[in-house]
Amino acid sequence: MFEGRRLVIATKHGKESVIAPLLEEHIGINSCVSIALDTDILGTFSGEIERAHGPLETARMKCDMAMDISNCDLAIASEGSFGPHPALYFVPADDELLLFVDKLNALEIVVREISTNTNFKGGFIQSGEELLDFASRSNFPSHALIIKAEKNGIREARKGIMDQEMLLSTFIDFQQRFGKVYVETDMRAMHNPTRMDVIRNATLKLIEKINSKCPKCELPGFSITDRKTGLPCEICNWPTQSTLSFIYHCQGCSYSLEVKFPNGKTTEEALYCDLCNP
Repeated sequence: MFEGRRLVIATKHGKESVIAPLLEEHIGINSCVSIALDTDILGTFSGEIERAHGPLETARMKCDMAMDISNCDLAIASEGSFGPHPALYFVPADDELLLFVDKLNALEIVVREISTNTNFKGGFIQSGEELLDFASRSNFPSHALIIKAEKNGIREARKGIMDQEMLLSTFIDFQQRFGKVYVETDMRAMHNPTRMDVIRNATLKLIEKINSKCPKCELPGFSITDRKTGLPCEICNWPTQSTLSFIYHCQGCSYSLEVKFPNGKTTEEALYCDLCNP
């Protein structure tokens, strides 16, 4: 379905370095990047332009822009969000959404990869010693830093700093001119190898989903859309909150398939039963 077709990767931040080789090897597409595409108009991590839409809609807009510019009917885009982990509230996380669009067949395939492997952080810095400590904890200089005049403002910022001499001189300059300095990790993919690793993992997950075909119509992207709880307790047989089955659904022919006991067990430990362990 995709063999030999041309796909545009909607990025200006070097994500094609991890996405393209994997898609070309496992899907058989020919990838390209449009140098005319400016995805920053949809939002920037450093705050100059606020993201006006959610991650999925933003990724969809990136794909549409890239396909229009490059005259392709296949596109892929990623959109990253950084903040507290949705379950581990005090742990920072990288939440990467990856969208694959086949305009010719009206097909969208989406995956999400959430990882605590991130250097995401920021803070006001008052001295050179404090700055170098922050830099060390942020994996500098392999990971770039951003120096700003204020945390949320757009007055002035220096991005992509990967040299200690430039880091210190920029800090002194900003401190003299603005009185305070906010330093944060540069989360743009080409300046953040840790984020690139998460995008690579998301791409592998996407490839797995693309290769999962509907048993009825063979459309790619046959995947889990819901789960049912109710795995019975090993002692009293009462339904627990643990997963009993996964529901797979095809977005083409709407065929659904329920797969029971997806975690390889037919009962749950009494520890997780609301009757045996209330």
